[in-house]
Amino acid sequence: MDDSTAVLSNPFAMGLLTLLLVAAAVIDYRSYRIPNWLTVGGMAAGLACSTALSGPAYSGLLAGLGGLGAAMLVLLPMYAIRVLGAGDVKLMGMCGAFLGAPATLRALLFVFVAGGIAALAVALRRRALRRMAANLRQATVQMMVFAAIGGQRPGDAIAGQSVGKLPYGVSICIGTLAYLAARQLAHP
Repeated sequence: MDDSTAVLSNPFAMGLLTLLLVAAAVIDYRSYRIPNWLTVGGMAAGLACSTALSGPAYSGLLAGLGGLGAAMLVLLPMYAIRVLGAGDVKLMGMCGAFLGAPATLRALLFVFVAGGIAALAVALRRRALRRMAANLRQATVQMMVFAAIGGQRPGDAIAGQSVGKLPYGVSICIGTLAYLAARQLAHP
């Protein structure tokens, strides 16, 4: 059993992760902020669980740090262009500390799907689907240009009118918990 599997199969660790995710989702939904005490404390708890539940302690710690790093590596560019807030990036990093790198990358796919569905729902509710599609098209073209020539920060140039704020901590919670549920169904 590898180190991340040891944590993923531990009911205490998964219960703690679930509790932290639900708390973050509720707080983010109410205030559009995810507090540092929750994300940083959750990172410490995730690293502690990864360390304690693995064979040699150092390998569990490395697995937790790998998951934290994988989440940060994927989401920091989105923070840089102001698509996500810092709390969202730290919350996914917290998940990574529990899950390890491979599971974190898989969970991120579920998170992105949940976030896309949530964004679509917000756009439909605000009758702004056309504006959302225009923003997406503009952002895609600009990202391709920035990737080709560089020089200007993408966040400065993406000037489409926002469809509205989205508490992405809710999507992180739903997506991560959906990944964990799907994993349990696939590996009874």
